[in-house]
Amino acid sequence: MYHLLSSRRSQAVKSRKSGRSELLKAAQLEFEEQGFDGTQTNAIARRAGYAPQTFYRHFPDKRAIFLAIYLDWAEAEAQALAKADTVPAMIDTLLDHHIAHRLFRRSLRHLTAIDPEIAAVRAQTRQQQMGAITARFPHLAAIEALTLIFTLERLCDAWAEGEFEACGISREAARAHMSTILMSALRVAP
Repeated sequence: MYHLLSSRRSQAVKSRKSGRSELLKAAQLEFEEQGFDGTQTNAIARRAGYAPQTFYRHFPDKRAIFLAIYLDWAEAEAQALAKADTVPAMIDTLLDHHIAHRLFRRSLRHLTAIDPEIAAVRAQTRQQQMGAITARFPHLAAIEALTLIFTLERLCDAWAEGEFEACGISREAARAHMSTILMSALRVAP
């Protein structure tokens, strides 16, 4: 009897983790397609194959799932950057990541400006990014690392949004200049 109850409990835990995972995948797609303001929790649940009330078993609201996706996004970016072994590879990693999540990033920038909780989580993430940069490049001061984060973040968003091209600068020229900025900041040879 215990084995049967234990097995059911194990399946329920597995199903709960699977449900959360499916909701995260669905929400990421919704945020990428609709932005934060255009996304409904019911649409997330339906896209994941669940009834709308299932969403609230895993997340209290839309902001909570957005933050969970942001933390996953930041971790994926950090892991990809850790594997990049040259400055051009780092720039390509950042650009690929920003362009793949362009609308999500747009929502993130907007929400950071108007939502104190999202701004606080984003500040924590940036502090972790500063720590990772100064650990990998110990000659950089924290202010240099943070300035580099802000600079590259904005440039990558501009690249993803087509702002360089709108001003008559090719994507390749912009990418090359970002590499120059990063090489200079890190004080590495080309």
